[in-house]
Amino acid sequence: MEQSSHRMNYFPARRLKRSLLPAFAALTLLWHIFVSVPVQAHAGLRLHEAQVTEVNDGDTVTLRFDGTTYRVRLIGIDAPELDQQPWGRKAKKRLIELMDHAEWTVSVETDVEKRDKYNRLLAYLWTKQNELINERMVLDGYAILFTFPPNVKYKSRFVLAEKRARAEKKDIWGVDGLKESPYQYRKKHPRADYAPGRHTHFPDKENQ
Repeated sequence: MEQSSHRMNYFPARRLKRSLLPAFAALTLLWHIFVSVPVQAHAGLRLHEAQVTEVNDGDTVTLRFDGTTYRVRLIGIDAPELDQQPWGRKAKKRLIELMDHAEWTVSVETDVEKRDKYNRLLAYLWTKQNELINERMVLDGYAILFTFPPNVKYKSRFVLAEKRARAEKKDIWGVDGLKESPYQYRKKHPRADYAPGRHTHFPDKENQ
């Protein structure tokens, strides 16, 4: 579940002090205002509608577009590894629930950098209801912020989503939540890089 670039190596304390409650109230109001504005960020772009065939883990899916299969890494987030029990499996289950709600059909939006070092497609996934699945995983407390240049189109949304999840002690931020970040876990438990798939071409929207 690793992306190739600068990593955010942190895992802040989960305790919300009483003195921070007013700030949390303001943050909640700001978040509601921010997400209530109609999404125009991808208006005018030709996104690729795809069928999700498998949820691999909490931030990676397999989908099909135009008869070709792609492995897709969700931009800007990092979910617990499957071996980080129970949160790895819980994150995967939550992403499956979101796909069920989306009827396993999503619109795929890329950013500046389109591939990671494993040759996975880096993407934002949108539902027909204009919900950004990447953001939802962070907001629900099943993934942490993992965003860096050049793929920072929705960074401000992800930052607000994580702040709210932490303040509300959602799932991985709870008392019995995640003990170390996915990146920290990967450093202690390195895995062999898997070979890129043979069918990896994905048409760029700029060329449409």
